[in-house]
Amino acid sequence: MQTRDEFEIFLVALPGLEPVLCDEARALGFAGVSIVPGGVRMRGGWDAVWRANLWLRGATRVLVRIGAFRAFHLAQLDKRARKFPWGDFLRADVPVRVEASCKRSKIYHAGAAAQRVARAISEELGAPVVEAAEEAAVRVMLRIDDNLCTLSLDTSGAALHKRGHKQAMGKAPLRETMAALFLRQCGYSGAETVVDPMCGSGTFVIEAAEIAAGLAPGRARSFAFEQFSGFEAEAWETMRAEGAEARAPEVRFYGSDRDAGAVRMAGENAERAGVAAWCRFTQMPFSDLQPPEGAPGLVMVNPPYGARIGNKKLLYGLYGALGGVLKERFSGWRVGLVTSEPGLAKACGLPFAPPGPPVAHGGLKVKLYRCEVA
Repeated sequence: MQTRDEFEIFLVALPGLEPVLCDEARALGFAGVSIVPGGVRMRGGWDAVWRANLWLRGATRVLVRIGAFRAFHLAQLDKRARKFPWGDFLRADVPVRVEASCKRSKIYHAGAAAQRVARAISEELGAPVVEAAEEAAVRVMLRIDDNLCTLSLDTSGAALHKRGHKQAMGKAPLRETMAALFLRQCGYSGAETVVDPMCGSGTFVIEAAEIAAGLAPGRARSFAFEQFSGFEAEAWETMRAEGAEARAPEVRFYGSDRDAGAVRMAGENAERAGVAAWCRFTQMPFSDLQPPEGAPGLVMVNPPYGARIGNKKLLYGLYGALGGVLKERFSGWRVGLVTSEPGLAKACGLPFAPPGPPVAHGGLKVKLYRCEVA
């Protein structure tokens, strides 16, 4: 059984983007970082758990493994769950939800396994156990694999793409976590201008501005770990305050969209994020797009894929026109384009390298296409 001083920490990743998240975690100086199925594994204490939730832009959740034991039947699981030091991690006054999964084990009924652990927490610690996810402040996860019972805590609570400032969204918003990892794949580090000619609610532009300003993505939200036993509120507030200290970027960030409502939403989101001073949002069709003054930077765009349009052929002209604008006016710029259709990317007429892996988004599989405009 592990001590509370150091844990195995698991960063849940968007499938297909595990290597990019691993690179981000290493760049932030976390220890023992490696890629595993479904995410990234590393080691650290509570300070690392807090820092991961506060600073990682690409992680979906941060889980900590708090213990493991063998159990071959439900009575054995019940007995060992009752001996587990729940009070080291959970508070008796905070509602808990238990979720379980079973694979290749003599205990095969996940629901019954979850009930045994929930009863142990309720009767040994006295904490209220709830069924509904929205009523639980803390989530305990039991995984039984080859008769090994592993206990983990979800330290994040709400998924980490919920930064706390995007209240206004369009029809198919790109999650902030995905946008951040796509920016990273395009080599963006915060030192160059970013332009999005189909900005929607402003995700790429705001994410790029936050990176350039040195702002922590989790600075404006709460986390499940704040409800854990022994949580040190003062130390956490000091860490959070450091993540909210912005440095004024030397470059600016530009979003445009033909939809006036989208432009308004993007501006409001940038205001809430505290980066509006460095962002410019304009209502206009991409055909009017001109490169801003200064050195070439990065164009990031997430055009329509045609999922809601029966005939995708209607979009080929749009992609072709977008590619034409970029070739004509954005020489020397890099381009990152997200789409679900290889044919649409090809229609741009840009020299895209082979795309990245497919990533699930809104019921589709999208890929990132990258190139430099000659």
